[in-house]
Amino acid sequence: MHRQRCTRIIATLGPSSSDVETIKKLSDAGADVFRLNMSHGDHSSIGQIHSAIREVENMTGRAIGILADLQGPKLRIGVFDGDKVELVQGQEFTLDMEDKPGNKDRVRLPHPEIYEAVEKGTDLLLDDGKIRLEIKKVEKNKIITEVSVGGVISNRKGVNVPSAILPMAALTVKDKKDLDFVLDLGVDWVALSFVQRAEDVQEARDIIGDQAKVLAKLEKPAALYALDEIIALADAVMVARGDMGVELPMEEVPAKQKKIIRHARRAGKPVVVATQMLESMITSPVPTRAEVSDVANAVFDGTDAIMLSAETAAGQYPVEAVGYMDRIAIKVEKEPSYRKAQNKEETQLEPTSADALSAAAKQVASTLEAAVIVTYTTSGSTAIRAARERPKTPLLVLTPNLNTARRLALVWGLNCVHTQDATNFQDMIDKACQICVKYNFADKNDRIVITAGMPFGSPGKTNVLRIARIQSYHKE
Repeated sequence: MHRQRCTRIIATLGPSSSDVETIKKLSDAGADVFRLNMSHGDHSSIGQIHSAIREVENMTGRAIGILADLQGPKLRIGVFDGDKVELVQGQEFTLDMEDKPGNKDRVRLPHPEIYEAVEKGTDLLLDDGKIRLEIKKVEKNKIITEVSVGGVISNRKGVNVPSAILPMAALTVKDKKDLDFVLDLGVDWVALSFVQRAEDVQEARDIIGDQAKVLAKLEKPAALYALDEIIALADAVMVARGDMGVELPMEEVPAKQKKIIRHARRAGKPVVVATQMLESMITSPVPTRAEVSDVANAVFDGTDAIMLSAETAAGQYPVEAVGYMDRIAIKVEKEPSYRKAQNKEETQLEPTSADALSAAAKQVASTLEAAVIVTYTTSGSTAIRAARERPKTPLLVLTPNLNTARRLALVWGLNCVHTQDATNFQDMIDKACQICVKYNFADKNDRIVITAGMPFGSPGKTNVLRIARIQSYHKE
């Protein structure tokens, strides 16, 4: 139950990791949340993986979070006569709406919203930025460009428009069908791809309601202009460095990553760093030194979770990849400079008793050298407040709501136990002490700090801070 690190690990499941045995190994190796990539696999296979995760959850007794990642509006060109062509720097190349195979001079681009948003001088990027086109003229159904970076381009490659906000919703028809499906399954988090505006988050939230938490993936430059508004509406955000590294100059991505983490931390919202963290482990049993440094830097910055994509979904060494992430995070968090970095970032406290008590619990636990901070929560908001303070004291969350325990698996430092709520003040103390001992968070004579809300079972009513000492409870 008690992870030896506070930073959480998200592992994407796929062909290399969709069976119960492998998912169990990934959980044992350190995976806290599993990602279902809705860009791959049909509903039947996704449903089977979801069931396998819940089977592993029952086997381990640990609440496991499930994140469904929607594909989002993927823009693609059409097909070529002969499947591919070579574009030469300086040549003219046209994108149009004609429904016929392309050639070295033109190809279909079936997205009217792009024609509406671009203008002369705008760059278009094809195939993850490998091909760069500069727009020379825009007509109603035709974009005439000059190839500034050439190369071979093949059928249905992706299109990126870095400098424009496209007039399109973040949820496509496919996304809405996928969303209905995963909400019926009972996933804990839904990730929105290619968020551009706060309105994109609001649209999803209106559909999802309280059925799942909403995570906004920040991968479009436009989203960075509305960063604080998006963070305010989302339950969490992700630094999605894949498309971000295509649409922004690559040298800008590290600074943007740090900015997003900093803003999310200040707002008290969980933040995830993703994409290519241990990319070489798709085919190698060990990561590169640069990848280890990349993971370590994200941990030092105070991210809540770090994510593996193809490394665990399609790689040859999925369990080993999680194991390396686990060891890197443990090592970094033991460094004195890690604690200094966490304390440097001040969060924006609201004038509420819950915020005041969460901040006070950190200080009291530090002063008394308490073994653990125990937080009773129903909705999870009190636990997220406690994690926001980044205490050096371990955090134990007790909740009667299994969905809450699963959702909190993504949040920094939270060790969640699904248990019945306290019935009275003394039961609150007794239950906290017993569970602390049972799960090795504390031993006899240790002090613990407890926060809770009275009357018990009322969400958002954190108004009690209690110091208790473990007496003579025995481990079961």
